[in-house]
Amino acid sequence: MSEISLILLAAGSSSRFGMGVKKQWLRIGDEPLWLFVARQFEKMHAFKEIIVVADSKEIGYMQNFADYLFVCGGKERQDSLKNAIGAATGEYVLSADVARCCVDEECVKRVIAKKEEFDCVAPSIGVADTTVFGAEYIDRSELRLIQTPQLSKKNLLLQALSGEDLFTDDSGAMKKAGFNVGFVEGSKKQTKLTRKEDLALLACLKAPSSDSFNGIGFDTHAFEEGRACVLGGVKLSENGGFKAHSDGDVLIHSVIDALLGAAGLGDIGEFFPDNDQKYKNADSKKLLSDVMALVRGVGFEVSNIDLTVIAQKPRLAEHKNEIKRSLARIMQLSPYKICVKATTSEKMGFIGRGEGVAVLSVATLKFFDWTKT
Repeated sequence: MSEISLILLAAGSSSRFGMGVKKQWLRIGDEPLWLFVARQFEKMHAFKEIIVVADSKEIGYMQNFADYLFVCGGKERQDSLKNAIGAATGEYVLSADVARCCVDEECVKRVIAKKEEFDCVAPSIGVADTTVFGAEYIDRSELRLIQTPQLSKKNLLLQALSGEDLFTDDSGAMKKAGFNVGFVEGSKKQTKLTRKEDLALLACLKAPSSDSFNGIGFDTHAFEEGRACVLGGVKLSENGGFKAHSDGDVLIHSVIDALLGAAGLGDIGEFFPDNDQKYKNADSKKLLSDVMALVRGVGFEVSNIDLTVIAQKPRLAEHKNEIKRSLARIMQLSPYKICVKATTSEKMGFIGRGEGVAVLSVATLKFFDWTKT
């Protein structure tokens, strides 16, 4: 069995990417980028284990895709790396940034082949362009650009990362700690995906699939006197609101469940439990905004929302358009992608008796098409 543990770093916020979706969740066909990268590595070497470092909010979701070992990321890259090293059982660790997504098999082989010669092995490439530092021209033959994956002796790397200094890669930490760092020739194929314009340079990537995903949301709340009646972020009256832990916006809660269901993320109670004081009287508009950021972050965009309010009261005919536009603002959608309907229960059941309201929602999502940006 191989003594090398593969560590894939996929917990970043993609703040420089500027597309709403996180880089690691761009779909390549129907695979998220992090999985696309992992499967490239799987074909190249029989690793002892594959460890994926993920945002703590996304680990449960990632586990739906592959039977790897997932660990939580930290504040800095090296915090994430230390978390993964703590879970690794191999004598060596090969760490790779998922953003360096076009993996060159020959480069990986060159790195692994040198594991007995150095404490840390990193691929690097030369600089082809004339180079200036400040106002001074410098000899480009002396410059190297360091890439991943990088292979290190696990215990030595953990030791190198134990101080307070911050490092942008493993080799820098190992060099600072006095360990023996060696370099092999890297690959221009392994351009790092940092900004959206880098997508045009990555020949290994193919467009996302055109699959669509439907989710159903249902919620119901009883009326409670003394609370404002709010539906879809619109205050309909100062009284006749809903009994709830949050502000009771039953319409938004239904939409949230539909979105989470379509993305395969779970249900509203998992994200905003009604026994958590943090969400006491919470503004449901903020909850919906947070869910939209999550849904977009993991690679989806909304095709449309269709919902039906089932209520004997309040009467919604004059409010439907206002509710639609309120949802459109919160979700950053064009209003034509949202349909708000209303009906009664023909005076049957608790709704017919005027005791509460129910809302049924359907959300349709598709993969974010990064090829059209």
